[in-house]
Amino acid sequence: MNFALVSQLLGKVLMLEGAMMAPSLLVSLLYGGSDAPAFLWSMAMVLAAGGLLALIKPKNDQLRAREGFVVVSVSWILLSVFGAMPFVLSGAIPSFVDSFFECVSGFTTTGSTLLPDVESLPRGVLFWRSFTHWIGGMGVLVLSLALVPKMGARSLHLLRAESPGPNPGKLVPRIGNTAKILYTIYVALTLVQILLLLIAGMPLYDSLVHSFGSAGTGGFSIYNLSIGHYQNPVFENIIAVFMMLFGINFTVYYQLITRNFKGVLKNGELWLYLGIIVAATLLIALNILPTIEGNLFDALRLSYFQVSSVITTTGYATTDFNLWPQFSRYLLVLLMFVGACAGSTGGGIKVIRLEILLKSLARDVKRTIHPRGVKVVKSEGRAVDEPTINSITVFFFSYIFIILMATLLVSLDGLSFETSFTATVSAMGNIGPGLDKVGPMGNFSCFSPFSKIVLSLCMLAGRLEIYPILMLVTPATWKKA
Repeated sequence: MNFALVSQLLGKVLMLEGAMMAPSLLVSLLYGGSDAPAFLWSMAMVLAAGGLLALIKPKNDQLRAREGFVVVSVSWILLSVFGAMPFVLSGAIPSFVDSFFECVSGFTTTGSTLLPDVESLPRGVLFWRSFTHWIGGMGVLVLSLALVPKMGARSLHLLRAESPGPNPGKLVPRIGNTAKILYTIYVALTLVQILLLLIAGMPLYDSLVHSFGSAGTGGFSIYNLSIGHYQNPVFENIIAVFMMLFGINFTVYYQLITRNFKGVLKNGELWLYLGIIVAATLLIALNILPTIEGNLFDALRLSYFQVSSVITTTGYATTDFNLWPQFSRYLLVLLMFVGACAGSTGGGIKVIRLEILLKSLARDVKRTIHPRGVKVVKSEGRAVDEPTINSITVFFFSYIFIILMATLLVSLDGLSFETSFTATVSAMGNIGPGLDKVGPMGNFSCFSPFSKIVLSLCMLAGRLEIYPILMLVTPATWKKA
């Protein structure tokens, strides 16, 4: 383990976090909030810690796979620890455990909150809370690679450890340029959403924070009723469409820019993702139709927003779907497992993994019927090799196992199974709301400090796709090469 290189890279990431607090400080000063000193002290602490670590000079800059995974996992933990400081120092969330939970929820783009009254928080703190979504959406290490190209050799290990999906890779030969392309697309889509919300009449501050949440598929709102506060179908439709767009693999946008239309048309994951959204929207709309006096337009509008929010793991809400019929509620829980596309800002298991698992299952059934037949699993027109299928299978069962074990630990609080289970599924999938006490109009304050830590670890494991977090507790990670 190259501890000097790991420490230096962690220092650069912390310094970047300190710089990213500056917009929140500016917002606090503009609104005359009392939280400005909290941001000044927080920035001083994180910049000092980052500066000291960045001064460490490694003997070599060879970044191997395990160093890359350790840098990513420890970075996210440190980002959450220091990112919680503004909440604690401002008094908005006095408990450090609660502040850590809220910050982990922000950076991992989960959007689960402990706050019963978010509208009482200072504007600067609310801005930082939503801005963590935008930072964490594409990934802070991807941002670091875009801004600091010399973070080390073989930086693909950083991208692979942080990017959601089974096969992250480079769009262009240089990894730094890949990161810049990804962030250019990310920023452009965010700016378009902000502009459309402004044109529709949403105030600038509101447009910024809700676009951050949509882009990062996070879901923190500045209102207790989330997007339902506005009761504005135009706002809802703009946000719903952009949540769906940010749930698409960003490679698709690069293909569109480079006019590789055939690649887009052959993208099986994209069409399956869109098909699931359409099917789920129609099924839920028909199911809730009797509960809203048979208004089909309203049923489709409410259904589409909630489906788009849940499958992309954003977590915004325009209604309390906790009160919907059982079929609709449980269909939304299934969508929580599915998640968005690989290479997007969304969480969950990912559509492409489920696509390959289902095709693998179908192949094995056919093999049972025709043992001598040669059956190949294909995705996007290419054969999927057995190691990839095995890796996806192991990931799937690891994902389910962690949810079951975490639910068991969280159940010590004595809450209902629906609350404990959906809270864990929500944390692991980086979704936000669940059902019962943690529904869209509820919050996670009902859990004990122990359960909040368990759920925070689930959020980190879900965002980093399990393995970087597991590597931290594997002895072989820390041994010399």
